[in-house]
Amino acid sequence: MFGIALRTLRLRKGAFVATFLAMTFGAVIVMACGGLMETGIRGEVPAQRLAGAPIVITAPQTFDLPKENPDDPEEDTEAGMLAERVRLDTDLLSTVESVPGVTGVVGDVTVPSALPGVGLVDGHGFASAALGSHTLTSGEAPGPGEIVLDEAAGHQAGDRVELVVNARTVPFTVSGTVAAGGVFFADADLEQLSGHPGRVDSIAVLTDTDSETDTATVAANVEKALDGTGAIVRTGDDRGVAERPEAVAASESLIVMAAVTGGMGLSVALFVISATLGLSIRQRLRELALLRAIGTTPGQVRRMVIGEALVTSLVATALGAGLGVPFGQWLFDQLTERGVAPAAMEYSLGWIPLVTAIGSSLLITLGAGWVAGRRAARARPAEALTEAGTGGRWLSPLRVTLAVLCFGGGLALFIVTIAVMTGPIAASTTGPAVLLWAIGLALLGPGVARAMLALARFPVRMLTGTAGYLATLNARTTTVRLAAVITPVMLATGIATSNIYLQTTTVEVANEAYAQNLRADLVIGSATGGLAPELVEEVRQVPGVAAASELVATTAFVAAPYDDSQSEEGWQVQGVNAQGAEGATTVRLSEGSLADLSGDAIVLPAAHAAELDRSVGDRITLRMGDGRDAEVRIVGLYPAREGFETLLMPADLVAAHTTSGLPGQIVVAASGEVASDALAASLAGLAPGLTVADREALTSGYAEDQELGAWINYLMMGMLIAYTAISMVNSLVMSTTARRREFGLQRLTGSTRGQVLRMMTVEAGMIAGVGIVLGTLVTAVTLMPFTLVVDESVLPSGPLWVYLVIIGTASVLTLGATLVSTWLATRARPVDAAVAA
Repeated sequence: MFGIALRTLRLRKGAFVATFLAMTFGAVIVMACGGLMETGIRGEVPAQRLAGAPIVITAPQTFDLPKENPDDPEEDTEAGMLAERVRLDTDLLSTVESVPGVTGVVGDVTVPSALPGVGLVDGHGFASAALGSHTLTSGEAPGPGEIVLDEAAGHQAGDRVELVVNARTVPFTVSGTVAAGGVFFADADLEQLSGHPGRVDSIAVLTDTDSETDTATVAANVEKALDGTGAIVRTGDDRGVAERPEAVAASESLIVMAAVTGGMGLSVALFVISATLGLSIRQRLRELALLRAIGTTPGQVRRMVIGEALVTSLVATALGAGLGVPFGQWLFDQLTERGVAPAAMEYSLGWIPLVTAIGSSLLITLGAGWVAGRRAARARPAEALTEAGTGGRWLSPLRVTLAVLCFGGGLALFIVTIAVMTGPIAASTTGPAVLLWAIGLALLGPGVARAMLALARFPVRMLTGTAGYLATLNARTTTVRLAAVITPVMLATGIATSNIYLQTTTVEVANEAYAQNLRADLVIGSATGGLAPELVEEVRQVPGVAAASELVATTAFVAAPYDDSQSEEGWQVQGVNAQGAEGATTVRLSEGSLADLSGDAIVLPAAHAAELDRSVGDRITLRMGDGRDAEVRIVGLYPAREGFETLLMPADLVAAHTTSGLPGQIVVAASGEVASDALAASLAGLAPGLTVADREALTSGYAEDQELGAWINYLMMGMLIAYTAISMVNSLVMSTTARRREFGLQRLTGSTRGQVLRMMTVEAGMIAGVGIVLGTLVTAVTLMPFTLVVDESVLPSGPLWVYLVIIGTASVLTLGATLVSTWLATRARPVDAAVAA
């Protein structure tokens, strides 16, 4: 039967084009997502500045969330990502240096600086220059009060320059230059300039061998010496993480992104390939019935169908895997261009994504082929000939059971979202819910289509006359065929509408929640890095300023007591000053006072405090963004918007646990006594490099961050939307082309080509209309629980034109695919088409 399958494929390629394309694009998506996942898992960032050190040690950028029962080994441990640079104690330098095989250690520190005329540059200790082959091109190594500069800065040895370091202008003498590399300080000055004495960003380890095996041995010994400290020993391409710590978070994001998109892609591929293959086999029921009539056994028919599907899958998957390589690289390039992953991270694509793409495609094809082959093999020859014209029976116990399970799963997600989830996390159920509701409707598609078309029958006939009469008559007698092409329209509409409005709602609600907590007329920033701690007091003395507060943002985790409500992203923390807090934020406390927000104080959302069983005066322990603990005292509670809770802390305490160690912004409430432009000019003149903007600059900056997250989802979900749209066109073309004989007979009985086209226009309109209505229904039951949770509304946020574009595109594609294929199918003479196989 495999020989017959191959001959069938060779002689009737057109019948398998749609299935081939569905399999190809499915493999492309799986391959691309597999590459992104492998890139995230490997997290390879080649060392550059520290390339001369075979071993580099860093602190962990993750935090194991406390367990409810620490003594229970079976309880899962979740890891949270720390938002700031986690540093190492300098005490570890001597520990590492004493390890056999280690010839030297360098404590590397990054000092953000600004050079007039050049801009922001990273400063480092001169001891690390040799590790990146930054040799002197002129002058000598720096001493105290001296620096080595990049030649591009335009300075020579002996020049006096002023650097802005830690928001203060410091004079230096240029002792030498290097070809490239920023700024290098004397090691004696480094600890004072770093802003975090006693700690280093990483430790570069020099060894007495270049052998990879010997390096691995030394690395193992170093790891043993550091056991219990939490330090991570890195070798090879893993060393670059020391220079780009954001690569750790980027790796996690890539893994999650690829897993979610790839998982949904596989689900859509399973759905699309099964539907396309099923439609292809249904259109060949007459041919298969004749095979049965001449003595072919059910098993032979089943093997032939599976053989055709597998051969098609092998060729399609090979092509898809090949196309998936450049497509995956393109996706990764888009992500790096927008800062989702560091540019230094390398795209990795090994054999695992290839095997996954091929294996998943073959398994899906085998399953779909078995179901389609079983359907064709079980039909009696006489029944199959009849069903080839009418569509036959479609309802079975298995189909009903699967539909009930899908609807049950969708309903469960609906209830869980409303009853359990809060805030943006409620979006996590949307993707699975779309597929469950869509698949459930698709399984009952012929029945649903019959009911929907029955409602549309009389209006369509009234508006379109004879063409509508023929179209509705066709629809009534071939609902199984019609349901097969309505389903892709429903799926494309549902996935596109739900995912796009999910993002617009998420962004709008987040921006609204952020803006509601801020009260500011002007925002002060700096083009040279952070702001000096004493600047806020100078701002308060400027005429026209009613209140001013530093603003520092980070994330933190509750380390004690046990907090079962915190996620892997941690809690948003906002640092403000007690003196200007009421003028900088709209938060109003239900207990306590913002005036007490100093020292080790914290203000908690009232609901969060209740979950922790803590009240004003109690203490909790936070794991801050830099990996250090802060024991804080609760001085106030406030009613927070559920899902958007923020912990308020003193700005100086929060800044001390950030990478820069400085506040990044000062928000100013104006008294109205001085014109806004004049006040902005006065504030900008307080220190060199200050920038002053209105409130919109602060909220728009936050909105840009939100839009970036939405853009990522648009990019990844766009693949699935495009896939479903292509599958929709495939199904329509395949279904219409297969009706060549029907069109020929219709024309032989007196219909003109134009009348056939008008009939198909009405039919395409009904397909688009029913598909759009069902897709909209899927969107409604999917988005409603999410919008109720985050916005207390049954309608999503976002412009109406988005929905109009989606349904307009679905309609145009449906009409275009149907009419073009009808035009091509009616090119032949009616008599030739009527007798065609």
